[in-house]
Amino acid sequence: MNTILIPTDFSANAMNAVSYAVKFFKYQRCEIYLMHAYADEVYSDTVAMSTSDFGNFKAKIEKGVDDSLHNLLGNINEISPNPRHQYKTLSVFGSLVDSTNDFVEEKNIDIVIMGTKGKTNDQKLTFGSHTLQVLKYVQCPVLAIPENFEYVKPKKILFPTDYMVPYKKRELKLLCELACSYRSEIHFLYLSKFKKLAKRQEDNKIFLEAALQDLTLIFEIIDSEERLETIQKYIEINDIQLLVMVNSRHSFLESMLSKSTIDQLGLAIKVPFLVMQNLVR
Repeated sequence: MNTILIPTDFSANAMNAVSYAVKFFKYQRCEIYLMHAYADEVYSDTVAMSTSDFGNFKAKIEKGVDDSLHNLLGNINEISPNPRHQYKTLSVFGSLVDSTNDFVEEKNIDIVIMGTKGKTNDQKLTFGSHTLQVLKYVQCPVLAIPENFEYVKPKKILFPTDYMVPYKKRELKLLCELACSYRSEIHFLYLSKFKKLAKRQEDNKIFLEAALQDLTLIFEIIDSEERLETIQKYIEINDIQLLVMVNSRHSFLESMLSKSTIDQLGLAIKVPFLVMQNLVR
C-alpha cells in the first residue's frame, strides 16, 4: 500500500492537484492524508490580541480548517470514488514545510503531491514559494501538478540524468509501479557532447535498467549546453506527460532549485513534475 500526503490550501490549484492524484493512483491501494497547515493564518492577524483572544481565534481557524477538509473529502468521493483508497484528514498548527517533513518521517510517506501554486497564484511564477520549499527540503518524492493541468495517462515519462547519482531503490520502485500500471515508456535523456559513459555512469545506468527491467526504456544522448531549453523542447516534441528528476548535492536540479524561482532560468513546467530526493540535510 502506498502512503500519500497531499498538502492543500483549498485553492483551485490545490483541488486540481488532489483530482490528479486520486486519478493518477487509481490502480494502487493507497492511504491518503489530506493536510492543511494553518499557523500562517493564525499569526497573520493576531499581533495586538490578548492571550485569551488568541486562543479563541486559533480555535476558530482550526474549526474552519476541519470543516474545509471535511468538504474536500466529500468532493473527492464525488470525483473519484475508489475502494482502493483510504482517506484521513489533518489540520496542523505549524508551517507547511516543517509540518510536511515531520509527517513524512512519522508516517514513512511514499510521496507528497501538491499544486505548483497556491492561493497567491502569481502568473509570473512557475512554482509558488511553498511548493518550491517542499521540492527542495522534504525528504521523499514530491509530485507537483501545474495549474489547470488535466489528468492524462502518463504513457511517456522523461527522466533527464547524467547517470552520476546513486539512485534510491525505494523511489525507483515507486516509479516502476506507476509506470507498469500505465505501460509507460521512460525516456532517459543525457545532455552531453561525450557519447561514451564513464565507469560510474555505466554502473548507475545498469542499476537503473535492473530496477526498471519490466518497462520500455529509451536511452538518448543529446549534445546541448542549453539544458533547460532542450528538456522543454524534448517534452513538446515527444508528447511527454510526466517529467522526473533527481535532487542531489551538486546536481542540475539542485542548481535550479537554489535560485529564487525556477522561472528565472526559463523553465516553464507544463507537465507534472516528479522530484526524487537524494539529499541528506
